[in-house]
Amino acid sequence: MDVKCQCGLVAFKTPTPEPLNLYHCHCVECQKQASSAFGTSAIFPAEGIFPLSPELKANLRCWTRPSKEGRTVDGYFCKECGVRVLHRIREADGRERPTVSVKGGLVEGLDWSKAGHIFTRSAVFPIPETAVQYAGSPPPPPGKK
Repeated sequence: MDVKCQCGLVAFKTPTPEPLNLYHCHCVECQKQASSAFGTSAIFPAEGIFPLSPELKANLRCWTRPSKEGRTVDGYFCKECGVRVLHRIREADGRERPTVSVKGGLVEGLDWSKAGHIFTRSAVFPIPETAVQYAGSPPPPPGKK
């Protein structure tokens, strides 16, 4: 899938033809980052995006913040237009997650109908009862802890 920021300076292909998961995150941090009611993250394998190519590295800036769970979140944004492009979580012990969250609005051809809702305890509007939803983080995929 093609990913492109608002100004087009940052552009790359995803490592798989579709995301592993798709989430509308209602946590307060995503509300702030998106300047909206929620943020949408398409989850892809980090391999194929990280390590960043020299071109991506030159065109992205990183802002790092701690999470409430003791993790660290590295948020990458376009140095020109400022659009958040992706984020990656590092566990408390420093291990980088094997996945990366690409901001959904930047992914061309994304099937939005498959999105679940996470951190709904912070939602500012009602989530449809029929939607897949979690009050906090989604459970790990089978076989992962």
